[in-house]
Amino acid sequence: MSGYKPSIHSSKFEITATKSQLLAEKKIVIGMTGSVAVVEIVKLTRELMRHGAEVVIAMTKAALDLIQPALLEWASGNPVITELTGEIEHVHLCGEHPDKADLLLIAPSTANTIGKIAAGIDDTVVTTFATTALGTGVPIAIVPAMHKTMYNNPIVIENIEKLKKIGVTFIGPRMEEGKAKIATTEEIIEGVITLLTPNDLAMKKVVVAAGPTRSWLDDVRFISNPSSGKTGIALALEAASRGAEVVLLLGPTTERVPNQNITIKRFETPEELINIINELKTIDLYISAAAIGDYQTIKKEGKIPSKQSSLNLQLAPTPKVIKHVKTKFPKTTIVGFKAEANVSRQTLISRAKKSLVENGLDFVVANFVAKEEKGFATEKNAVILITKDGKQHDIPLTSKRELAKKILTIIAPLLD
Repeated sequence: MSGYKPSIHSSKFEITATKSQLLAEKKIVIGMTGSVAVVEIVKLTRELMRHGAEVVIAMTKAALDLIQPALLEWASGNPVITELTGEIEHVHLCGEHPDKADLLLIAPSTANTIGKIAAGIDDTVVTTFATTALGTGVPIAIVPAMHKTMYNNPIVIENIEKLKKIGVTFIGPRMEEGKAKIATTEEIIEGVITLLTPNDLAMKKVVVAAGPTRSWLDDVRFISNPSSGKTGIALALEAASRGAEVVLLLGPTTERVPNQNITIKRFETPEELINIINELKTIDLYISAAAIGDYQTIKKEGKIPSKQSSLNLQLAPTPKVIKHVKTKFPKTTIVGFKAEANVSRQTLISRAKKSLVENGLDFVVANFVAKEEKGFATEKNAVILITKDGKQHDIPLTSKRELAKKILTIIAPLLD
């Protein structure tokens, strides 16, 4: 028996791992069922591949009525499984086979498919894959998509709970416009990463501060910086994927956080950030990735007249949030960030080490913020992670999501 054979398709080499290696060497079977949300799976497939995954698609006959398999073959670069043959594809990919998949991702999943899997019925390609995966321990994630009234059916809810009890993960749905819509591509990607990442931060509480602060001049104007919060959000996502309980303290930013298990608390000023920290009971790891302004103004009520020929501002130092964390939680492991612009590498490292000592940090992440493709509001960054014993870890230019993985891969084993 030769089994299922993936193809060599040019699109694989064009996009695989172009965003990150987070899913490198992972094989994912996507089981598509008869929901109109099948139109989202082309994008999902390509995104999984951009993070390094090999994707194989299996489709029910109901899914075939909605979208042509040729499009999915183009998207994945692999032949699409539309029926089970003498090659016993379900056994090859989800059975006791050395080349089996790392995950069966059923997306989108109808209520009908959820019910059949819960009842042990395998009369479609996808439900047979599910039966096989459950029998061999291949992880299963289900991404529901249906009308809200169907999702709220007590029998459907019972079926979902039944599957959760035997280890099946559910991602989404989003409740919008009277529908239980398929989770966003970003939410599904993060869910998959979480399932396939070791839980080396389980039982740890990780608090991440991210984004900029604002210092208000009057009721309509403020001083801030270009921080998007992307690095801090990526660190929060990575910590969550490793099993940590994560609280994300997020400054004013429009960036989305595609993980419903992360607790998000908003702040604008350093004082508001400190107030939130005061409400916390414990912190195992505090990551200070927020771009907190060093100075602030005294706010004037109303609006400062715009016809003034000049405006002088008096600035005062802002409270030091890290020192407050250190005082309130003396046993907490603290990661600080040191950003510099237009200085040499050696100066950056020297200033980062000084910050590490002066603030009593366990780690400091040093980076440039005024270089092309690096720093504020970019998709990528390169940093130097310095430990309190003086070790330096250079992390070259990469996506901020993968950067977060590399930072926590170094830090996680060193936590008590």
